[in-house]
Amino acid sequence: MKIARFNGGKIGIVTGDRIVDVTAICGVDTAEWPPVGMNRVIANFATLRPKIEAALKTAPSEALSSVRLETPIPWPHKLLAMPSNFRDHAAEMKTNGFGIAGSLPADEAGFFMKSNGSLIGPADTIVIPDRPGRTFHHECEMATIIGTGGNDISVDKALDHVFGYACLMDITMRGAGERVMRKSFDTFCPVGPWITTADEVGAPDDIDMKLWVNGELRQHAVANQMIVGIREQIETCSAVTRLEPGDIIASGTMAGVGPLVPGDTVEIEIARVGRMKLGVTSRVAAART
Repeated sequence: MKIARFNGGKIGIVTGDRIVDVTAICGVDTAEWPPVGMNRVIANFATLRPKIEAALKTAPSEALSSVRLETPIPWPHKLLAMPSNFRDHAAEMKTNGFGIAGSLPADEAGFFMKSNGSLIGPADTIVIPDRPGRTFHHECEMATIIGTGGNDISVDKALDHVFGYACLMDITMRGAGERVMRKSFDTFCPVGPWITTADEVGAPDDIDMKLWVNGELRQHAVANQMIVGIREQIETCSAVTRLEPGDIIASGTMAGVGPLVPGDTVEIEIARVGRMKLGVTSRVAAART
């Protein structure tokens, strides 16, 4: 099942090129603050799913192209991320001088946190801030969405705690400064275009991950090339902090990172999960719109 958030916080089920509004069935108030409706949908999905599936048989739908898709979980309790989680990326960071001296791969470093305020959706635009002399890179990643929370989740039970997966781009300012700050500018974490539930995706090990800039393939890898796999990511994170429904874990990226500049278009595809394309602009140009 593909679960989307659209048109001001509505909840929808994507079927082919159509979307069905199940906001009322899910009991979501689109005007609530903070916007945690999707978090509750995930937490209560075992109860909601039969009602949603029954509604899909008769509920009206509208063209997916006629709605504005939004980031599925705008207010996760935690947005966690794995650093240097592909060996080819770790090597290119060292070779090209992109990284910080002494930085460690994910199996030694653990995880870091990225600001929830950096989250945007597939209809939004990545905004490059005015930081003379700094470069800004794309990173192709897969988002694991937690469904059932817990502490100290073992590797063999980890996938039981996964609600689904989404595409994620970790936009990064290179150079000196804390990693969290350099990755937390507004718009620096596109996630979407929806959440594909774990049962539809299956085992995540062989998932193909790709990213293009202006139609040029920049990044391509398979999930089983990760240093710390999806199961181990959940074990690592839950050993430190309790995972909650709707928490997002970003997988880390593979080799091929490179610059994004205003005017670019960046596209990501995660096999069996989804595909989305976003434009890139400058802060000055964004302020004019």
